[in-house]
Amino acid sequence: MDYKDYYKILGVDRKASADDIRSAYRKLAMKYHPDKNPGDKKSEDKFKDINEAYQVLSDEQKRARYDQLGSAYSNFRTSGGRPGDFQWDDWFQQQSAGQRGNVDDMFGGGSFSEFFRTIFGEAVRSSARGQAAQESGYQHELTISFQEAYDGTMRQLQTNGRKLQVRIPAGVKTGSKVRVAGAGPEGTDLYLVIQVEEENRFERDGSDLTTTAPISIFTLILGGEADVDTPAGKVKLNIPAGTQPDQVFRLAGRGMPHLKKPETKGDLYVKLKVQVPKYLSSKQRELIEEASRIKF
Repeated sequence: MDYKDYYKILGVDRKASADDIRSAYRKLAMKYHPDKNPGDKKSEDKFKDINEAYQVLSDEQKRARYDQLGSAYSNFRTSGGRPGDFQWDDWFQQQSAGQRGNVDDMFGGGSFSEFFRTIFGEAVRSSARGQAAQESGYQHELTISFQEAYDGTMRQLQTNGRKLQVRIPAGVKTGSKVRVAGAGPEGTDLYLVIQVEEENRFERDGSDLTTTAPISIFTLILGGEADVDTPAGKVKLNIPAGTQPDQVFRLAGRGMPHLKKPETKGDLYVKLKVQVPKYLSSKQRELIEEASRIKF
């Protein structure tokens, strides 16, 4: 059995970050996806290798186990050992006892190589079966807009010679996975890994959002209203007289939908951005100067 260099397959350094690995996978998966290369067996095999490499390197526990094997194999080769002479059983015996598991149970029976099955067929079951099942099948990144993440959206996929309408639920965030049963190659499940585009108006923390609202210094002093952007449109925010520049207002239920309960939304926090006029009329300056002479 040959050693598979997953880092080389994805074209990343062994110290690559999770973001680097995800970015490399995304580019290669788009290039070699079977739907873009119909009937091309080499591209299909390449896509399987890319997916397998990502399955391992994107998971901290599987990556750590793979790196342990990589170090042992590298030392063996450095000492003059030939690839076919590496003693796989010896390496496994050095691992903790009682860790044997069935790779089909752990990963749902996806199309994995003998190398993958040999390594992870003996791995500790570090997660529940439901989580392990989610790691099976093929993954494909899907980018949606911030507004689509708020409203929910539909995507049409063409896979295995058929068109599918897939619903992306409201409240998804970057890293969320949407399962499309049987849509992957050879009837495996396809997992759409969601990437939500950044929205300059909002910072997101789970289901809560933070935004800024411009306001004049006169409104802070005298009170009034400020226009506030929300994902559902603009709203008016009442500003009491004497509001301080660093004050934050909470608009309950104006944030992102909760993924499992989309009818319930998080909160929107509004930071006031004070606008000081650069130019004043002579009358405005006169009145402000007069006010400044009055002691509070």
